[in-house]
Order: sequence, then C-alpha cells, then structure tokens
Amino acid sequence: MQRKASLTSEETMLFQKHCESGYRMLATTPGFEDASEIAYSHHEHYDGSGYPRGVKGADIPLGARIFAIADRLDNIMSEGPSPESIALAQEEIKELAGKEFDPEIVNEFLRMPANIWQELRNNIDSERD
Repeated sequence: MQRKASLTSEETMLFQKHCESGYRMLATTPGFEDASEIAYSHHEHYDGSGYPRGVKGADIPLGARIFAIADRLDNIMSEGPSPESIALAQEEIKELAGKEFDPEIVNEFLRMPANIWQELRNNIDSERD
C-alpha cells in the first residue's frame, strides 16, 4: 500500500481543523457531549506532541487514546483489510507506543487476534450494502 509522503502546510492546517469541527458538532448535540472530547482530542499524542492542545498521557481522554489507535488502523486498512495491512498496522502502532499512543492500550490492541479486524471490516461493509 502506498501512503502519501506528507501534507503541505496549507493541507495540514485544514486537516487539523477537523478536530475542532467535530468537537463543535458533537458538543452542541444533546447526548453527545462526552463524545465531543474524543473528537477534539483524538490527534493528541501520548508524549504531548499532538494537537490541538498538546496534552499528554492521562490528560488525554481515555476514549480519545483508544480512538487514536482505531483511527490509525482504519487509515492503514482503508485500501481493504488484508493480512499484510493488518500486520503493517500492528507494527506501526507498536513502534509508536509511548510516543503517539498509550502503551497500555497498544498492548491490549496487540493481544487481540489479527483476524478480528478482517471480520469487523467485513461486518461493517455488509451493513453498508
């Protein structure tokens, strides 16, 4: 799978706005106030190098720390789940434990059998049809 090398500074600024946009939509929707924090914080990095606030570790909401891994997994598998893409995702996420991702959550992610991701994707795709 080929991944785009990097974004231009303009593309990066536009991309980073999606955290705030998601937050605003969810925060003003009754029943989704808690989810708004996940949307706002899912690009924060465990080591504090993320955005939009640069918070780190346990200061990042738990749901956002979990969602960050799910988001990366989905991005890597977006061309279609395969044993290769799942292995690539597992390796990339493992390498980023303690930097981008919460190491405890990474450990739980890695304990899950690889075939579960293929089955989950198949279920989601079949519900769309």
